[in-house]
Amino acid sequence: MTDYIEGKRAVIEALRSGCPLRSVFVAEGIQRDGLVKDILRKCDQRSVRVKQVSRKRLDDMAHTDAHQGVIAETAPFPYQGAGEVLAQAVEDARTHERALIVVLDHITDAGNLGAIARSAESVGASGIVIPNKRSAHVTAATYKSSAGAISHIPLAQVSNIAAFIERTKEEGFWAVAATEHAEETLWDTDLSGRIVLVMGSEHDGVSRLVLETCDMHASLPQQGRISSLNVAQASTVFMYEWLRQNRL
Repeated sequence: MTDYIEGKRAVIEALRSGCPLRSVFVAEGIQRDGLVKDILRKCDQRSVRVKQVSRKRLDDMAHTDAHQGVIAETAPFPYQGAGEVLAQAVEDARTHERALIVVLDHITDAGNLGAIARSAESVGASGIVIPNKRSAHVTAATYKSSAGAISHIPLAQVSNIAAFIERTKEEGFWAVAATEHAEETLWDTDLSGRIVLVMGSEHDGVSRLVLETCDMHASLPQQGRISSLNVAQASTVFMYEWLRQNRL
């Protein structure tokens, strides 16, 4: 999917974060201030094509009136197949006697996706699986919040989360859903070996059908007054508990 990034600073951040760009459009006759010069320099370093276009064309491309004469066109993210993610996880389990697949059940914030990817890459997860509809996809915000980690962990889209989980069970994985309604806390949940960690959406949590498909449900132990962490923070806690239980 192609996205447009508008504004000087937003384009600079995309270039810094490693977001794949097809082209950067710069208004004809734009004053070459420090930010524009920085954009052109970074485009040259990353071999990103720069196109001089009219203000009118930029206005037609833009979703807002704040493009400042600079718009970047992103390249499609290279999603992998779900089978590839599962195959990698099986290989990791054979090699290390442990493997983690992170399944995100319709999270909608691209920044949360990036933050989760950063933690998943950090703990050595085999990959991430997301729905191909009604879900966040990889954008410049994802690259920024992942600090570039999204480029280093396999990410797959599927049409049916529950069906994918059933597929992992055939390979010996146990599916654990994070839900505040679970009777068992994370600390009392066995996360050793082959695990599929299922995190729910920001507003609704894990859907009923997916909950029913999972083998175990776990909640975060809490002592404060705030009802819950956000999905990116909670995912990090769950992933590091998996890593702790499977430490070599």
